[in-house]
Amino acid sequence: MLSRRSLLAVLAGSALAGCNTVAPTAKKNPSLMSDPELAGWYIGYAPDEPHDIPLVDRSKIAPEFNRQTVSYDGPEKPGTIVVDIDKRFLYLVQPGGAAMRYGVGVGRQGFSWKGVATVGRKGVWPNWSPTKTMVRLKPELPRFREAGIDNPLGARALYLYQNGHDILFRIHGTNEPWSIGEQVSSGCVRMLNEDVADLYNRVPVGTTVLVKRNGHYRV
Repeated sequence: MLSRRSLLAVLAGSALAGCNTVAPTAKKNPSLMSDPELAGWYIGYAPDEPHDIPLVDRSKIAPEFNRQTVSYDGPEKPGTIVVDIDKRFLYLVQPGGAAMRYGVGVGRQGFSWKGVATVGRKGVWPNWSPTKTMVRLKPELPRFREAGIDNPLGARALYLYQNGHDILFRIHGTNEPWSIGEQVSSGCVRMLNEDVADLYNRVPVGTTVLVKRNGHYRV
C-alpha cells in the first residue's frame, strides 16, 4: 500500500488526464485503512454493493465543502444540477429557495469545462477506460480498469451528454478526499464517494446540468 505521501508524489509527477486518479485498493475489507497516513482520512465504511463505500472523516474537510442544505436564489428550477467551478460547489436545486450543496474538485487551469448538458446515463461502481486524449497525454495509462475502490470513477458516475452524445465529462466519486475544494482534475467534477452516492439517488437520467465558470455557463 502506498503511503499518502508516496501517493501524492506519484500524482504530482504523472500529469493526470481526464478523470484519471490513483487510489489504494480495498474490496469489502479494511485494507484501505491499513496505511496510517491514508487511514487518517477514513472513519469506516457504508454498506454498498459490490463494494463498501469508505467514509471520510469530515473534520478533515473544510466546513463549507461538507454536504449541506443552503439558501439558493438562482433562476434554475428544482431538480437542476448547478456546478460552480470557481467556488468548487455543486448545487442540486430544491423547491422553496433552497439547494443541497456539495463540495467538489474541479479541472485544473485550462482543463475545466463549462456549458449545459444532461445526465445521459448513470453508473454504479462503473468501469473506466481512458479517452483518446488521455492516452495521448499519458501513453502509459491502463486501457481499462474494473470497478472498485481503485477505479478513477469511484462509487458512482453521472455521464454528461449533449444532443444525445456522451461528451466524456463526468460527475463522479474520488478516492482522493484531500482534492475536494481543489482545482486538480483534467475536467471532470469529482465528489466524495458518499456524496456522489447521495446525489446519484436524488437525480434521474435526463437531469439538466449547468457547469458555470466566471458566473456563466454559456460557452
